Amino acid sequence: MGQVIEDLFAVIEARKANPSAGSYTAQLFAHGENEMLKKMGEEMVEVIVAAKGETTERVIYELADVVYHTLVFLAARGLSWGDIEAELARRFGNPKPQASD
Repeated sequence: MGQVIEDLFAVIEARKANPSAGSYTAQLFAHGENEMLKKMGEEMVEVIVAAKGETTERVIYELADVVYHTLVFLAARGLSWGDIEAELARRFGNPKPQASD
């Protein structure tokens, strides 16, 4: 896992364990998986719109939103980015040890 992803995931898990007032991440956890899934879908639509006619910078910005919302969902499910990496490695014939949290 990249350092930025690790650091962000640590903050997300901290917000899950100890919600702080005004935290958008804590609000997502409070509203549950349906809200998380809705936000993931909205962000993917924004990626598609950006890809069809906006700048590369805008595409990157929207993809970063997708990654953030995906990490929140993974934390809600008790999963990690390492689980995604392990699955990708399995698919591409480069098995890695099981993901650790």
